[in-house]
Amino acid sequence: MSNPYRKILAAPGAASFTAAGFFGRMTLSMMGVGMITLVSQVTGRYGLAGALAATFALAAAAIGPQTSRLVDRHGQARVLRPVTLVAVAAVAGFLLCLHRDAQEWALFLFAAGIGCAPNVGSMVKARWAEVHQGSPRDLHTAYSWEAVVDEVCYIVGPIVSIGLSIAWFPQAGVVLAGGFLSVGVLWLTAQRGTEPAPHPRAAHDEGSALRSRGLQVLVATYVAIGAVFGSVDVVTVAFAEERGHKGAASLVLAAYAIGSCAAGVVLGLVHLKGPPFTHWFVGVCAMAATVLPLLFVTSLWLLAPLLFLAGLCIAPTMITAMPLLERHVPRSKFTEGMSWTGTGLAVGLAVGSAVSGRVVDSSGAESGYVVPCAAGAMAVVVALVGGHHLRAPAEKDLGGFA
Repeated sequence: MSNPYRKILAAPGAASFTAAGFFGRMTLSMMGVGMITLVSQVTGRYGLAGALAATFALAAAAIGPQTSRLVDRHGQARVLRPVTLVAVAAVAGFLLCLHRDAQEWALFLFAAGIGCAPNVGSMVKARWAEVHQGSPRDLHTAYSWEAVVDEVCYIVGPIVSIGLSIAWFPQAGVVLAGGFLSVGVLWLTAQRGTEPAPHPRAAHDEGSALRSRGLQVLVATYVAIGAVFGSVDVVTVAFAEERGHKGAASLVLAAYAIGSCAAGVVLGLVHLKGPPFTHWFVGVCAMAATVLPLLFVTSLWLLAPLLFLAGLCIAPTMITAMPLLERHVPRSKFTEGMSWTGTGLAVGLAVGSAVSGRVVDSSGAESGYVVPCAAGAMAVVVALVGGHHLRAPAEKDLGGFA
């Protein structure tokens, strides 16, 4: 049997743009933890460090869809280069202000500016959709591949960022994240042959892609899913610290991501049959069900395999959402639509982290696992209640966007 991954990567330009995308998307996985490590080392203030990282994340969530909307209208090269220049300039300003012990408001201003960094993963997925348009099987494999690349970035990025900041110099993680963004975007935008064609202004006069009822359901579900991810991260670190092995938290959380990687690779080899909504809804339910055993965990050695099991549901849920996104978001707004799901995840991550932190402070780490369980249940409820929008014909859902 032929290898479907070899087939998609053999398409002209595919290997090059996915490699460029790997470097570009490392920024989002490195910048937040890099800022926390840097600021906490320089000032000794973890509260300030966390607030600055949250400012960056929320700014990226708010600005990302607007950048993607411009990309859909004007093309990747014309938009990504100047936006990246703004983000890199903000990185330089942030480092200079920290070095000169500037006012805190300046640090927050530049942290928000760094949030202009584009979501390169969405740009790469848009290229896959362009290259394999009309071939659902190849596109399914391509999205599976991208899910794996995402997980690798989120495993490697924080380790590299924190490790270099501690072993080399405090600014190393932030500087390298900015460098990766520059290299990735310049490399990606230099590849004009696979760049999706911009759509005329008339296609955008009807407003944002978020008018789609189906996209609204996906984004709302992604908020709940993001809360699962954010709370699992915070509670797991606290759980490991309570047992005197805080350093083991990164290894335990790596099992979560490795499970997702493994499932993503396998799913890319399988041809799914049946309605796309069914595949996605089963994934959401499985994700919610597999975090329930965390309520009864008593040791790190038990936690690691349980998180690996829960991780097996992440990539399949994200991958099976893509056909729904394609169905309910017009081609002229596809990049914007993907960015809105990323915004949903980012908002959920922030909410899940904040709520689980309060629960841990008040009731202990073991009680903290109630938060991802509640968020998982909410994801199922939203998907179930809004499911009729995702099952509806695209023309009805888009209200004229077809």
